[in-house]
This record gives sequence, structure tokens and C-alpha cells, in this order.
Amino acid sequence: MNRIEETFASLKSAGRKALIPYVMAGDPDLETTAALVIELDRRGADLVELGVPFSDPIADGPTIQRAALRALNQGTTLRAIVDTVASIRKQSTIPIVLMTYYNPVLAYGIGDLCRDAARAGVDGLIVPDLPPEEGTELSDACRRHGLTVVFLVAPTSTAARIELVSRHTTGFVYCVSLTGVTGARGKLADGVDAFMAQVRSHTDRPLGLGFGISSPEQAGEAACLADGVIVGSAIINVMEAHAGESDMLRSVGEYAASLRRGIDKGRR
Repeated sequence: MNRIEETFASLKSAGRKALIPYVMAGDPDLETTAALVIELDRRGADLVELGVPFSDPIADGPTIQRAALRALNQGTTLRAIVDTVASIRKQSTIPIVLMTYYNPVLAYGIGDLCRDAARAGVDGLIVPDLPPEEGTELSDACRRHGLTVVFLVAPTSTAARIELVSRHTTGFVYCVSLTGVTGARGKLADGVDAFMAQVRSHTDRPLGLGFGISSPEQAGEAACLADGVIVGSAIINVMEAHAGESDMLRSVGEYAASLRRGIDKGRR
């Protein structure tokens, strides 16, 4: 059992839900990324997703695309992100999962990435453009090195598809709340409660719910449906609003703390 699995088990026994913030590694630079992870840990996050910038995303809306472009313009690479996780591990043991498209994984080398990531202190990988039918090589490499590999389900997923993902995913099932790309939205998608109930009926793995969650109130609603609440674009919006300002880290931390309070208030 690695840190991700241990975290979900510990939270379940305590009757709590996970706050899972997402930040784009390298936006605005990797030193700030490391500081953000430390601040998010301090402010109540249970697991952090580090995005790997990629030039041709298919799941990301404008906010995360802008963050990826800024990171790429800084010369951010997957190898440098792995090194950054190693530096974070000097100060924090919070579980860290890399969210990356498959192209950077192939360019790095599947086995090499899993080996290096595990040594650096990465706990898992999320690859949104990799279906489980094609993910055997990555899953096997992750298993050898003690990493989780997380696959996704969406409102369009059939019962058979959900069961397939459940068999292949480790750590948790990533539930996409809507049929669309990432981005902060004013309310949870219609029908998300029925969708989550369907997923829950086909798997006993922890469920993380993401895409569109942007406020403490929405985080609380999501916490009633899932075991973990994933928030990305809204955090990047806070970063953009305070770009270049000395209080950017504090502002992100305060926003994360408000999400933590919303989740704790809304869980059941």
C-alpha cells in the first residue's frame, strides 16, 4: 500500500474526504511549484496532482492550457518535474500524483519514468488519454515500482466500462463530472449525483470527483458524492489573479483552506 492508498484508507476510517488540488508544474516556475505543494499541504490538502505541461492537450480547458503554455515557455520538462518532486520530499510526505498525457511518458521511456518517479517520491500517474485496454505496459511498470495508475470514467461511461476501469485502476477512480474539458464552473453538472451512484455501484475503490469544481460550496457538495474532491482550474485562476505578487502563495493557501472547510462541512 503506497501513500495514496494509505491516505484514502486513513481518511475513510476518520470519516473524512480528501482535498486534491491540481497545479501545473513549472507555472510560473518549478521553484514556485515546490513552494505551492508545501503550502497546499500546510493548508489541508491530502494529495496533490502535478500537471505535466504538454503542447496538445485534449482534456484541458483554457485555464490549464494557459498554465501549460507558461510552463513550456519556461522550458519545463518531465525529467525536471521528477527532480522537483525529489526536492519537495525533503519537506513534505504528501502524496503526489503526476497528471500527464501519454506522449511525454513515451518520450521519457515507460520503465525509466516509473523507476525515476518512484525514486523521487512520486506516488502515482494519471494519464487521461490512455485507455486501460492500451495501458498494460504502463500498469505493469507502475506495479513493479510501487506506483498507482489512475484511469478515468465519465458520465458517458457504461456499466461495463466502469467495471473495466475499476479492474485496471489503482489508488482511486478519477470521475469526470461532465462531458467537457476542465474549467471552473458555477455549479456542479446536472446528473452528477446519479453518475456517481452508478460508479459507486460498480466499484469499491475510492472515487475522486473533478472537472468544474470552483467554490467551497461546490466542494462540499462533491464531498457528499465522492471520497476525494479535485480542484484545478479554480486554483490556477487564483494564481493568475495574483501573478507576480508577493502574496500569491498565501492567496492560494487561503483558497485551499476554504475548500478544506467546505469539504469538511459538506461530507457525509
